[in-house]
Amino acid sequence: MIVVDIETSGPFDPKKYGIWQIGAVEFNNPKNIFLEEARIDDEDEIAEEALKIIGKTEEQLRDSEKQSQNQLIKNFFEWTSKIKNKIMIAHNTPFDYGFLTAKAIKYSLENPMNRRTLDIHAIAFQKYFQINNSFPIEEGKSTMNLPKVQEFCGLEEKRIQLKEGKVIKEGTPHNALEDAKLEAECLSRILYGKSLFKEFEQFPIPENLIRSNI
Repeated sequence: MIVVDIETSGPFDPKKYGIWQIGAVEFNNPKNIFLEEARIDDEDEIAEEALKIIGKTEEQLRDSEKQSQNQLIKNFFEWTSKIKNKIMIAHNTPFDYGFLTAKAIKYSLENPMNRRTLDIHAIAFQKYFQINNSFPIEEGKSTMNLPKVQEFCGLEEKRIQLKEGKVIKEGTPHNALEDAKLEAECLSRILYGKSLFKEFEQFPIPENLIRSNI
């Protein structure tokens, strides 16, 4: 299985915004990672909110010395094609898979990943119910965004957070590989009650996750 995270120049609108960074981890072989960047296409727009999240400038996203977005996605698909289990995992998979699918169509590329994806949000949502016998819902909406999933898994949220375009928590810029590793770590703790990466071992796994996997 492949845990994927992409960084884009705006919210979900693949016809309007571009992909400038892709990070991924082979879940069953976490030493196998992918991280590359590209310049977005000339016609791609840039949202101010995206620049705040990734800590980049428009000039950096349009850097002519970087490879094209087309080549970035080709390279990622080539890396993916060598992995036996091609099921894609992400937090909010419609965003990542939707962007990749739209760009694949644009560049006439074949996406080697299975169209049946797994969403960490849904997995965490179900695990929360299993442990607490209630759903994590407020005002009719799920509260299990990635920061909440991290909290549920005993991990510290160090990334910058925005709400409605405004910074609500200062922190580090989002990075596709770091986020993919973070998501893979959460998945390992939810599924197995075990840590996946040494860099996260400093954060104890909640007892309720360990007990739920015994």
